[in-house]
Amino acid sequence: MVEYLAIFIYFLIATGLAIILLGVSFLASTRKPDPEKISAYECGFDPFDDARSRFDVQFYLVAILFIIFDLEVTFLFPWALVLNRVGLFGFWSMMAFLLILTIGFVYEWRKGALDWS
Repeated sequence: MVEYLAIFIYFLIATGLAIILLGVSFLASTRKPDPEKISAYECGFDPFDDARSRFDVQFYLVAILFIIFDLEVTFLFPWALVLNRVGLFGFWSMMAFLLILTIGFVYEWRKGALDWS
C-alpha cells in the first residue's frame, strides 16, 4: 500500500486545489445579470426550435464516419511507430484493417451517405 501513497496524496492535492479554485472564482465573481447575459445564445441568433427535436439520420452517419476514421488514426499512429518491429505479419494485418475500413467507406459513399442535400 505504500506504493500508492504518492498517488493518493496527488489526488488529495488535486481535489483540494480544484475546490479552492472553484471557491475563489465563486467568491470573486461579480453577479450583475442583464438581459444580454442571460439570453439564450446559439450561433449569434435566438434559437428557433426545441433542442430536443429529431435530427436527420445524415447527421448520425457523418458522426459514425468521423468516429471510424478517428479510430483508424488512433490505430495507425502506434502501428507506424513500431512498424520495423512488427514485421510482415503486422504490416499485412494493418493492410487488412485498412481494407475493411476502405470497403465500408466506399459502401457508405455509394449509398449516398456523404451526399448532403
